[in-house]
Amino acid sequence: MKLDMERVLRPREQARQSYNAMSRWYDLFTGSEKRFTDIGIQMLDIQLNESVLEIGCGTGHALVQFAQRGGIVTAIDLSDGMLEVAHRQTKNQTVGFCQADGLSLPFPTGQFDAVFTSFTLELFDTPDIPLVLNECRRILKADGRIGVVSLAKQETTAVRIYEWFHRQMPKFVDCRPIFLQSILMEFGFTIQQSTIKTMWGLPVEIVLATKTGSLPEGRNDINPI
Repeated sequence: MKLDMERVLRPREQARQSYNAMSRWYDLFTGSEKRFTDIGIQMLDIQLNESVLEIGCGTGHALVQFAQRGGIVTAIDLSDGMLEVAHRQTKNQTVGFCQADGLSLPFPTGQFDAVFTSFTLELFDTPDIPLVLNECRRILKADGRIGVVSLAKQETTAVRIYEWFHRQMPKFVDCRPIFLQSILMEFGFTIQQSTIKTMWGLPVEIVLATKTGSLPEGRNDINPI
């Protein structure tokens, strides 16, 4: 699959350290993301006693809502600093935490009814995205669903400017817009619902998809142009 997307070349350990450093202040400068995350939460529509895994839970905003809906909630994040903050934010809720990487989820096959990830998938380098989605497919039940919120790749001036800053300052502008729907469909998910919103001029895509029966033949990588 050839997609013209920017790469994310920052080492994973460097990313972990960066988010550890930001963890105490993260909510102060990412408040604008929450309304998009909330739309994704509504789309995923976790029901009582459904098991849900959030990949890249950050400071725990979504976890509280999943728990209040009666979900059996598990969260992972690469950053131990973020997990500490999320644990404090959810102290009145029952949530399981695990420091882990989306590239290798430490859970049995078919454990979860749903997976949620918000402003996280676009942090993975292009060759790693299929690995993350294959892991999501593996740990989802046969009829499992996935909710994803992501910066969307579109041919707009705002996106081109953002990508320029990403190339110039990858440590600080650490993600890039992706072709979310195309990637999900290519790697074994069926789109059920989607919407595009705008954040500071940048398109944000919010998608609900379900796991298909099998991964399309030959689909195990993305070859960027």
